[in-house]
Amino acid sequence: MSAKEILLVTNYFPPEKGAASNRMYSLAKALQDSGFIVHIVCPKPNYPTGQIFEGYKDGFYKKTTEDNLITHRLWLWASNSSNKFLRLLSMLSFSFSLSLFFLFRKNPKTIFIQYSPVFVGFTAVFWSWLFRKKRILNVSDLWPLAGLEMGLLQKGLYYSILERMERFCYRKSSLIVGQSEEILSHVNEHCKTPTFLYRNIPDFIPPTIMKKPIEKPIKLVYAGLLGLAQGLAEICHKLKLPDNIELHIYGSGPEAGIISDIKKKNIIYHGEVDRNELHEALQQYDIAFIPLTNRIYGSVPSKIFEYTRLGLPVAYFAGGEGGYLVEKHQLGWNIPVSNFDALQDFIISLDVEKVRNFPKEDVMRNAIKTFNFKEQFKAFHKEINNL
Repeated sequence: MSAKEILLVTNYFPPEKGAASNRMYSLAKALQDSGFIVHIVCPKPNYPTGQIFEGYKDGFYKKTTEDNLITHRLWLWASNSSNKFLRLLSMLSFSFSLSLFFLFRKNPKTIFIQYSPVFVGFTAVFWSWLFRKKRILNVSDLWPLAGLEMGLLQKGLYYSILERMERFCYRKSSLIVGQSEEILSHVNEHCKTPTFLYRNIPDFIPPTIMKKPIEKPIKLVYAGLLGLAQGLAEICHKLKLPDNIELHIYGSGPEAGIISDIKKKNIIYHGEVDRNELHEALQQYDIAFIPLTNRIYGSVPSKIFEYTRLGLPVAYFAGGEGGYLVEKHQLGWNIPVSNFDALQDFIISLDVEKVRNFPKEDVMRNAIKTFNFKEQFKAFHKEINNL
């Protein structure tokens, strides 16, 4: 098989943790296995702490080969501040480094661009369009619309600028890869660029399900980013958990400190753990909890695919297309988003019999059959070759 080169532009990559980092790593390895020489350009690792990791602090640029992936790590002014101006400066600093990377380095003919954040996606699309590269745009969230729906942005001049950048990225791409049908529908309203549905399906070998009876207390688990969009802190404060229910929380993020200080005997915060360790730990739980503060158009949390591949039925409290997938493929319960009364009623109604309605073996079988990374990548690889 003759090797071809491809460059992946992403704001997140290992050793950073999280869904975005895992997704880009899985894609990079799949491309490599299919015969590509894969380059990645990304910031120096800093997520979610907002501090550049030890071992990466020196210099403006660092090139390494990790798992046979050629990784170009660029300087940025790292920040995870809630101050919008400081966060903007951080994004612009990486966009500046990325511009220099495109200007002073010869890059492959095919560029895969993770669209969010908007400034980073726009920078990569602009330079790769100017240098006549083939441009594949990966849209995981509909920014700036998602920011508006989460209350992080308001309509005005700044929002209009972001919209113009968004539409430029759509029009100037060779192929747009969207992680939901809603995203593709939104894109098709604004351009005629070809689209491809590519869900955020993880690629790992599922474990053997532990054979154990369902007992009280029933254990719910959340694992992931503890941010404003997830709203775990508010949920933990508002929710009244009966004695037969426990909520276990893993992860880090802006709300980690608030959650760790909550003094409720049946809410247990475990901090952040390595992904392999987490997958092993998750086997002891009965239900995975997936919340969002508000329904975000286009968003389908990748936790749906990861949790269910582990055999965990999900209590889905995030709305939109994700809820439809949970119901259609019998992966758990779809609770109306932002409706705390409905969530409270669901929690109170939980018993051993209700959990038995979604056996872990059935959930895992449905998830693997419906959301298959290798089959999805095979179709995507054909799309790349046809560009």
